[in-house]
Amino acid sequence: MYRNSSSRIFGGKGSIVEYFKSQTNSLETEINATSESYILNVSEEQFTDYLLEKYQIEKPIIQFEDVYADNFEKNIPAEYFPMSFHIRDRDSYPRQVIQFFVPIAGNSELLKYVPGINRITIGGGSSDFEVEFDKLKLEIIDFYNDAKIIKSKYDENVVITQRKLSELHQNIDEFNNSLKSWIIGEIKKIKNKFLSQNEFMNSLGVPMKKSKNTPETFSVPRPTLRTKIKVSKPEASTQPFKPEPTIDLDIYNQILKLINDVGKNFERMPSVYKGKGEEDLRDHILMTLDPNFEFGSASGETFNKTGKTDIQLRYDSSVIFIAECKFWTGEKGYLDTITQLINYLTWRDTKGSVIIFVKQKDFTTILSKVETTTSKHPNYIGFVSKSDENWFNYRFHINGDKNREIRLAIQLYHTQ
Repeated sequence: MYRNSSSRIFGGKGSIVEYFKSQTNSLETEINATSESYILNVSEEQFTDYLLEKYQIEKPIIQFEDVYADNFEKNIPAEYFPMSFHIRDRDSYPRQVIQFFVPIAGNSELLKYVPGINRITIGGGSSDFEVEFDKLKLEIIDFYNDAKIIKSKYDENVVITQRKLSELHQNIDEFNNSLKSWIIGEIKKIKNKFLSQNEFMNSLGVPMKKSKNTPETFSVPRPTLRTKIKVSKPEASTQPFKPEPTIDLDIYNQILKLINDVGKNFERMPSVYKGKGEEDLRDHILMTLDPNFEFGSASGETFNKTGKTDIQLRYDSSVIFIAECKFWTGEKGYLDTITQLINYLTWRDTKGSVIIFVKQKDFTTILSKVETTTSKHPNYIGFVSKSDENWFNYRFHINGDKNREIRLAIQLYHTQ
């Protein structure tokens, strides 16, 4: 058997840790080379998904079930022969060489790296397979003209290879599973750096030359005590663009939780709310929101851009939360309600809720329809989470701009 050290399986290129490091270095370089305007304007989630797809590592798959073999004759140097053979040193003798070829799917180059991260590699022994582009090759010299010996040596190499491949897969899974949080951290780090630089320049109180497409959003600080929504209003400046508030994600979730509590109360006391219209049910929700938030107030039937909506929370002239209250009228009506809400929104309005009241008896079927129908909306980006059996969280985008995302909760309540 002859082995090319550079193509030897699990050892030709060093530790897999080195490959992981090169991936994160390339990823960090790409993020840091991205322009300020792009970082500040692009959807963090979409940019994260793009980088994740680009830098996640594809596992190599060895398809042992598709192995095939060949043979050829070759002059074998005396030093390769077993001691039981009576041969002269430095001479060569013809022998059959059996070749086994095993197809590889995925990233075959990874098979040249040694598996194991900060621990001893599982199992002993080394494999004699070599990596050749899209296949493994194993050559076994037939000294005894015995097929059983050849097959036994092949099987031995397969066992060693499968054991080490399993550990390599584990290493790759660990890397891939940690990659998303690492990417998010790097994006936030450089984004915060740019925002801090902008804030410093704004504090000088003089006009600053600014590139186009500067984002106009900042997060409302997290509240203390009784869910008090505080806003640190930016100082007045001659800047043509100034950050405008968006509701903090924690506050958004608290608002949704309050809405859910009220909706559950509708279900627990059907006789009290039976026969009520959309506006009446909306008013009950508003009466709960107002006393729970010190910042501004919840207001009904106010206007934002193209039309009126059912519930809004505003900061100055900016809407930071918006909701639509509707009765379930079918899948088309449901999608139309999402469209109606999106049409109300400017790109600064990033969070909202569609509150659906269901009079029909088969509530479970309607919940299933929401899960299967939502993705059909043209502005749909993706599913986020399911907070309750009746509460789904999705990502949509503003009309005409896929980078400007809307966090939209769908909350349904059975009001028979």
